[in-house]
Amino acid sequence: MRSGDGGEPWTVVADGLIVTVRLTPRGGGDAIDGVEILADGRAVLKARVRAAPSEGAANAALVALLAKVLRIAAGRVTIAAGESARIKRVKISGTGSELATALGAAAGGHAK
Repeated sequence: MRSGDGGEPWTVVADGLIVTVRLTPRGGGDAIDGVEILADGRAVLKARVRAAPSEGAANAALVALLAKVLRIAAGRVTIAAGESARIKRVKISGTGSELATALGAAAGGHAK
């Protein structure tokens, strides 16, 4: 499924996965909180991190969180768009279908 079609918040691409993330900095802990459908119908992966949104700390915490959840090196996770926005596009390098399965499990497998 494609991000934005009301289904999963990720798109499998030739060299990995593109994920649409709604990040909440200063969220009290580092966690994936499931999938949410925005008012415009786009699906987003909800994530929260303890880090503040200053000097890239929240983005770095998001990269570390996704790497930990997916059990991959942090170098395989990059912020592709939205570095200073709450909604971000994150590129994860690897086998897209395997990454999508692991991320689906981490997200609880359903939209909220």
